[in-house]
Amino acid sequence: MSTAFPPDQSHAQLLLAAEHAVDIGAQILRQGRSHIGALIAKGDRDFATDVDLRIESVIKSSLAKAAPGIAFLGEEEEGGEERDGQPRWVLDPIDGTINFAKASPLCTISLALVASGEPRLGIVDAPLLGERFIASQGAGAYLNGTSISVSEVGVLREAMVGLADFKVGAGSAEENRVHLAVLSRLARESLRVRMHGSAALDLAWLAAGRLNATLMLSNLPWDVTAGLLLVREAGGLVYDYDGSPHTPASTYTIASTRSLAEPIQSIVLDAI
Repeated sequence: MSTAFPPDQSHAQLLLAAEHAVDIGAQILRQGRSHIGALIAKGDRDFATDVDLRIESVIKSSLAKAAPGIAFLGEEEEGGEERDGQPRWVLDPIDGTINFAKASPLCTISLALVASGEPRLGIVDAPLLGERFIASQGAGAYLNGTSISVSEVGVLREAMVGLADFKVGAGSAEENRVHLAVLSRLARESLRVRMHGSAALDLAWLAAGRLNATLMLSNLPWDVTAGLLLVREAGGLVYDYDGSPHTPASTYTIASTRSLAEPIQSIVLDAI
């Protein structure tokens, strides 16, 4: 499949550019722990910080210099529509901003390169944990340079399951009704449920075998694009509530080992 990369940019060169940009962002995140700065309201009980904006700005600038002509979609500034299969970067400067603002280390920088609707490169970096997860389409998934893979379990009762945050703001009542129903079933039927506050981190941890499934009852590209490539390259599945393969048009983002896809899907369908 053609990657539609610019003719003067190879896959390897773009990965190096992405890693360099994330290096700069990670340094800002680590330094920003002692000076979060102003909180920028984004709606009901949601906000960004000055650090989010600074990281997005420097990563965008770094990528534009290293790979001019590739569009850019960031959580804070948005924009950068993908057109005619041409590539674009997709960034969440801090996935887990609330965690970061409350001095939790469970926050990540999530960067992906998408072409023709498919993620081709993905980086989920957890600067405060010293962990970087990288995936390239067809080349596997890695944690700090070591190959990783999902950890299969036989049944749901043996599974660690990650669940995304409850929704706030518009539309929260209905989504949280489903969320609570799913949580109730998982609490009864899985080994444990974990809510870490970063969808990108949950997907990376699934790829590394620390979780066996994770559910996000939404589908925001900056939250999930890099992580879903990690899961796929680590041998897991990413799908929608109806079991169809995950796409940018999916309603939910659900990921698991292969053995858990059917029971997880059944729980979600019963809750809807």
